[in-house]
Amino acid sequence: MTSRMQTVTVLGSTGSIGTSTLDVIARHPDRYRVHALTAHRSKERLFEQCLRHHPALAVLEDEQGAAWLRSRCRDAGLATEVVSGALALEEVSRAPEVQVVMAAIVGAAGLLPTLAAVKAGKRVLLANKEALVMSGALFMEAVEQHEAVLLPIDSEHNAIYQCLPRDHRGGLGRIGVSQLLLTASGGPFLGWRREELVRVTPEQACAHPNWRMGRKISVDSATLMNKGLELIEACWLFDTDPQQIQVVVHPQSVIHSMAAYRDGSVLAQLGNPDMRTPIAFGLSWPERIEAGVDRLDLFEVARLDFQAPDEAAFPCLRLARQAQAAGGTAPAVLNAANEVAVEAFLAGKLSFTGIDELVRDVLDDRAPQSAKELGTILEEDKRARALARDHLARWGGNR
Repeated sequence: MTSRMQTVTVLGSTGSIGTSTLDVIARHPDRYRVHALTAHRSKERLFEQCLRHHPALAVLEDEQGAAWLRSRCRDAGLATEVVSGALALEEVSRAPEVQVVMAAIVGAAGLLPTLAAVKAGKRVLLANKEALVMSGALFMEAVEQHEAVLLPIDSEHNAIYQCLPRDHRGGLGRIGVSQLLLTASGGPFLGWRREELVRVTPEQACAHPNWRMGRKISVDSATLMNKGLELIEACWLFDTDPQQIQVVVHPQSVIHSMAAYRDGSVLAQLGNPDMRTPIAFGLSWPERIEAGVDRLDLFEVARLDFQAPDEAAFPCLRLARQAQAAGGTAPAVLNAANEVAVEAFLAGKLSFTGIDELVRDVLDDRAPQSAKELGTILEEDKRARALARDHLARWGGNR
């Protein structure tokens, strides 16, 4: 096992993925050192992380929060430099001192700093699926051009990565794979009918039965949009199309995903539902390190169940598949509309079923544009958000 120290930037360090990443890093002080930590607005939690991990840099979105953190760090005798803004995120992502970047910022806000890390040739641990959803072709071209190492951290994509040969780019048929099986827990409303979902509250939607996640991704899991975004991400990561990906509802969340080979073999990666497993894999690949995760006890699990997703009750999965098939900027529009819809739902301004209705209406209103230029993608993201907010204003809380 290598003893070379690796320096890590954690984008989105105060979220669930970020805190799990720091937990794994803390277990291996001889292998990893934190260079930079970033957060959106969670200044108190970021200060606690600075006290423990002593990063060279800390980044917050706004200067007011940064000034508060700068003062606290100075009073605590920390040498951490505190900066703010989107450009600072990109700077800490491409910093020459950094070998590894954990991309764990939720949503479209993670695209530019993650792309900056790729263009700097870093090892990028991708937990921000929106970067690929929005700019898949451009993103993967940048990975190849700048010889970055891209390792998926979403448990499903990480599982598939472990089930495939190392050199899997160039089409699944080339490596004998006939299908990818993307598992989904089904979320907290598995088995619910469409009419029952109308009255769902944010608290219910955020109460995931298996995983501890942030509120936005918890809602995405409940609507199955998270699985739709993962389907799009898988298409780019594994050089395939939606027809070769089957979503399988697996309530126990023990099998994280599978790869079916043409000889009839199906390879699966199993483990307890703990994100520290894929994080540790990404940090140490191609080696393996201890992650603090309990060993899987199959006698305790006892049974594994599988069923097809209910796309009538949860149409977000179908909308994502359609957006990927449409191509161009359609996936970016899908993601932008969904982010606005989830924000409105969490604020009590939109019903649970209104989320997919809003996404569908915005997709219908925006014809896909070419996604060959980053500027076009970002402009379509902006227009889709404005359009979604216009729809919400017209609906006036009636959905």
